[in-house]
Amino acid sequence: MTPYQYPGVYVEEVPPLARPIAGVGTSTAGFIGVVMDDVQMPLKPGKKEDEHFTVSPAGEPQLITGWEQFKNNFGDFQPKKTQESPTVVKGPEKETEKETEKETEKETAGWSDVDYKAYLQLQHAVYGFFNNGGTRCWVIRVPQATELANLANSLKKFESIDEIAIVAAPGVTDKFPQDAISTHCSDKMKDRVAILDGKQKPGDFTVKSIQGDTSTSDYAALYFPWIKVFNPVDNKIISQPPSGHLAGVYARVDAERGVFKAPANEIVLGAVDLDYKLSSNDQAGLNPKGVNVIRAFDGNFNIWGARTLGGDDNGEFKYISTRRYFNFLRKSIEQGTQFVVFEPNSPALWQRITRTVSDFLLRQWRDGALFGDTPKQAFFVKCDKDTNPPEVREAGQVVTEIGVAIVKPAEFVIFRIQQTTGE
Repeated sequence: MTPYQYPGVYVEEVPPLARPIAGVGTSTAGFIGVVMDDVQMPLKPGKKEDEHFTVSPAGEPQLITGWEQFKNNFGDFQPKKTQESPTVVKGPEKETEKETEKETEKETAGWSDVDYKAYLQLQHAVYGFFNNGGTRCWVIRVPQATELANLANSLKKFESIDEIAIVAAPGVTDKFPQDAISTHCSDKMKDRVAILDGKQKPGDFTVKSIQGDTSTSDYAALYFPWIKVFNPVDNKIISQPPSGHLAGVYARVDAERGVFKAPANEIVLGAVDLDYKLSSNDQAGLNPKGVNVIRAFDGNFNIWGARTLGGDDNGEFKYISTRRYFNFLRKSIEQGTQFVVFEPNSPALWQRITRTVSDFLLRQWRDGALFGDTPKQAFFVKCDKDTNPPEVREAGQVVTEIGVAIVKPAEFVIFRIQQTTGE
């Protein structure tokens, strides 16, 4: 304590009763896709013709904050590389023949159709992400499409990147890798969601055909059909998976409205058509099970679903906005209350925790994220002697109970109209 030895005014700094909790980011995406080792890289600005950027190492996450940066790390859109034929030099001279055999050794290998298709899917996904409102993403490249069947190593690299909140492998529709992404989000991290692509060419518009054998998860959302976009390589319209564009829409909605707003009834920028135009009757069998449909309305292509994969079976987390907002709350409170660790476990600490969390939730209620006419109806925070009896304190624990009433999407808008006599 400061000694008071002379008359006067003393100004002292004291710790605040509550510390503000800052909301964590929710829009950073993590993409996994194919970029071949020998892609053509752009020239470095102001450098000579032979001074190009080098492609980023395979299997290592790279932070990308714009399309230009992506090109410098992974190359721009480019046509398929075909195998070059060796140059044949006619003539009896042995020296010339030897020189020709050296040219044969330098023959350039081409790209398979499968690898090139997967390469375009990553390019268009990242471009669509930024075009739809995304600002930050991490990209891991693999050199061949066969490596997309097992994403364990790539997902492991994403574990240490705390800011990632969305994970996608554009164009990957098989059960094993899709389940791996969902499990990474739900079991490993618990603070991010997966955006999955439905089958490109299902046999019919049933859940089984579109979803395949991929497991349901309230940490994942699946979208169908694939979208058509302009391809700058050949100036044609091609079909592409929607997951990268959807990740950008998530980011756009987060910035404009908030993570509590469902990323639905939003236009997919960059889409010029859809592979399939589903009707309301087609969607009736898909929506309850969590297959989110992209629909065509008046020349626009709108996301017309907001479910997690499993839909009604996921109970209170049947909406992707509910899952993402709950992740946001949990992570924000976790990071914003680190000051509590190793503090004396007393009523004074309980009051600080209650005030800190309550102030944060009050701001959320004022922003429209929580349901209720009053803060008391919207949330509660309880940290007292009831939640922290002697046996809990002896175990070195401090327990806080938090309840929130999260707003849900108005998925079914119903107007009841009746005829009156006019009297």
